[in-house]
Amino acid sequence: MSSLLIKSITVGPIQTNCYLLIDEKSKQCLVIDPGDEPERIIQEIQASKLIPVGIVNTHGHYDHIGANSQIKQLYKVPIYIHKLDADCLTNPSKNLSGLLGLPEKSPSADVILEEGSVIDFEGSQLKVIHTPGHTKGGICIIGDGFVFTGDTLFCEFVGRWDLPGGDEQVLRNSLEKLKVLPENYKIYPGHDNQCTIGGELKHNPYLK
Repeated sequence: MSSLLIKSITVGPIQTNCYLLIDEKSKQCLVIDPGDEPERIIQEIQASKLIPVGIVNTHGHYDHIGANSQIKQLYKVPIYIHKLDADCLTNPSKNLSGLLGLPEKSPSADVILEEGSVIDFEGSQLKVIHTPGHTKGGICIIGDGFVFTGDTLFCEFVGRWDLPGGDEQVLRNSLEKLKVLPENYKIYPGHDNQCTIGGELKHNPYLK
């Protein structure tokens, strides 16, 4: 039986979901999409006596990478991101923060991901699937019974495709990779509430 636990912390003005994927036995955790408010994320890590071992960004937009620097500096952990979004980490115009007049930079990637990459985490193998459409390097992360979908798939909606690097047809093609997951798999999206693959097959017009 899996000993993994998922905690959600909603951060920043755009209400981004940062997730802590925790191994309950070892207390090690992956920090997924630390988008803002590093002090709140770090407070939760410390309160739960967790040991971060990596930062995983589902894509390179500023609201998903904004707390990378502080968490990496404190815990000395590697940053994972898809190769096509790696430049977003250090380029405010590509991560869109520059467009808002508040340029945001992250340390460079330590681990480059691509379609089929596997993140080994405390005996669990997390599969990376490339799901472009919101950004060119968007990914989803599949575990045993769950999937982190970033801004690819939301409950009853999908990520926007009208930003630089976005493409509606490419996003629709990416959704085909998620439609085949077991219906009981729980979806942990980049924004808003959690749901399931089965629920989305019934209620999300983009998955019909």
